[in-house]
Amino acid sequence: MQDKYSAVWVSHSSMGDFLKCPRAYFLKNIYKDPKSRRKINIVTPQLSLGLAVHEVVEGLGNFKAEERFHRDLLADLEVAWQKVTGVRGGFKNPEEEAEYKKRAKEMIERVARHPGPLLNKAVKLKESANGMPPNFFISSDDNIILCGKIDWLEYVPEDDSVKILDFKTGRHDESEDSLQLPIYLLLAKELQKRKISGASYWYLDRDDTPKDVQLPDENESRRRVLETAKKVKEARELGVFECPRGGCFACKPFEAIISGKAKFVGEGGYQDLYVLND
Repeated sequence: MQDKYSAVWVSHSSMGDFLKCPRAYFLKNIYKDPKSRRKINIVTPQLSLGLAVHEVVEGLGNFKAEERFHRDLLADLEVAWQKVTGVRGGFKNPEEEAEYKKRAKEMIERVARHPGPLLNKAVKLKESANGMPPNFFISSDDNIILCGKIDWLEYVPEDDSVKILDFKTGRHDESEDSLQLPIYLLLAKELQKRKISGASYWYLDRDDTPKDVQLPDENESRRRVLETAKKVKEARELGVFECPRGGCFACKPFEAIISGKAKFVGEGGYQDLYVLND
């Protein structure tokens, strides 16, 4: 029976956490600090860089296609960077921050020089009530909702279709077995009416143009995503979230927060943010 309040919500990031380590999933997505009643998270320089760059590039979608590149994108980056500057962004010192900010500027400059698909019209999935990300019931019987935001949907007027575009700010290629593209495909299929004619990843750290990737099969995507989502739901119902390795790279940073071995650096949305002590 559909009930958004009692449903299990899953996304690319939350299922990715679960697949890495169920304990890490619990500590990041369910656990709340007893005092603040807020969730906890670790901030790192790479995460802060990604947040700032995504804010600027994705933010172009809020403007008409012909207006986007009349903006001073580096000025927009300065505004976005203020939200992650200093220890709040996980930077140990000004030198480290300067290094990551330089990389961020280079990415923004690359987009400004080679806007490519960002010059074209874009389609945006509507957010749902209360500011929740786009979502739908991937399984009514299991009461599971799939949610997520697609970085960019390029409109293709020739055949009235859309192409999925994901911005990458890291230095490593997306894994072939990642659930990200299957999830984006399902969201785009369910939450807008046009056909999906392609997909690409844009590695902003190194590529002037997006890199085309093959669209996954829709039925296989649904099977894979739902299979993982059901495992998440089962773990939540049983209340069992054990690290299969007795402590791993994914859950140890969060265990450090709980044991008082991390430094609180501020609040971000619904989370208390921490950096690991040296």
